[in-house]
Amino acid sequence: MPLTLGALETLDTIVRKGSFAAAAAALGKVPSALTYTVRKLEGDLDVLLFDRRGPRAQLTPAGRELLDEGRRLLRSADDLARRVRSVASGFEPELRVGVDAIIDFDALTPLIRDFDRSRTPTRLVFSYEVLDGAWEALLEGRADLIIGAPYDAPHQAQASTRFSLRTLGSVDFVFCVAPHHPLANVVEPLSAQDLLAHRAVVLAGTSRLQASRTTGLLSGQDTLTVATLEQKVAMQIAGLGTGWIPAPVAQVHLANGSLISRRIAEPRPAATLHYAWRRNDPGKSLQWWLERLELPRVQSRLIDHRRPSSTSSPRPARRSSR
Repeated sequence: MPLTLGALETLDTIVRKGSFAAAAAALGKVPSALTYTVRKLEGDLDVLLFDRRGPRAQLTPAGRELLDEGRRLLRSADDLARRVRSVASGFEPELRVGVDAIIDFDALTPLIRDFDRSRTPTRLVFSYEVLDGAWEALLEGRADLIIGAPYDAPHQAQASTRFSLRTLGSVDFVFCVAPHHPLANVVEPLSAQDLLAHRAVVLAGTSRLQASRTTGLLSGQDTLTVATLEQKVAMQIAGLGTGWIPAPVAQVHLANGSLISRRIAEPRPAATLHYAWRRNDPGKSLQWWLERLELPRVQSRLIDHRRPSSTSSPRPARRSSR
């Protein structure tokens, strides 16, 4: 193969230093060695890399293309070498993190920023999970760490010695409707019969192998299924359905009047959230994340973080019957 990292480094140094002589000095070689390397590269590729007609050799278009792409290869080679050394020292090349929809991803930004500042070479790969999807991602090996998984762990995770889990905290839910929705003026507490007469907006679970459990939905109730929590909130604001919304998410919409809360005869209990990970010889990056997730201030931020309002001009709130 005519291209080598050494040849590309030679070409890069010549262009950066401005001359063969200066590049030779920087590389600790004689100028004739660099001339030989470039001549051989030109012969192997059957292209002219330098235009030597003037007083100073200039890159040809082909030479410029080779240099631009070659610099990318050099950076990739340096990155690969750094990652190999990092893996040998205990850092994972990649850490896959499943984040449940109930966690506002913006709340993770400070952690990701701190992780970057630590100069850790591990690549972070995040996935969006809903309901049992986070547990399944862990069980199926699609995630090394899950954050915000609701409900208790499935039996196979609880019984396995391959996983560890901790409680992140609990989240309350608020039953919300748009001010112009028919349920906005029904006398409280709303009965099951009241709810059954109207469509509920629900999240589609990301579990691939089994149907995800549903909380707060009545048997036989009509549903509108959406992919994200943001979509669910938007549909309820539009009056296209009703449903339970995590309190930290609901607060901003209750405050601006785009949603109102209604008291239900059978309230929904708070959800206990967890973070869990695969025990198999955790690397230094996973340990870094676990240490941060143990901190009360981090747990509080992840659970209580309020999403910004997605409505720029909410409808005026109407007083609901109490």
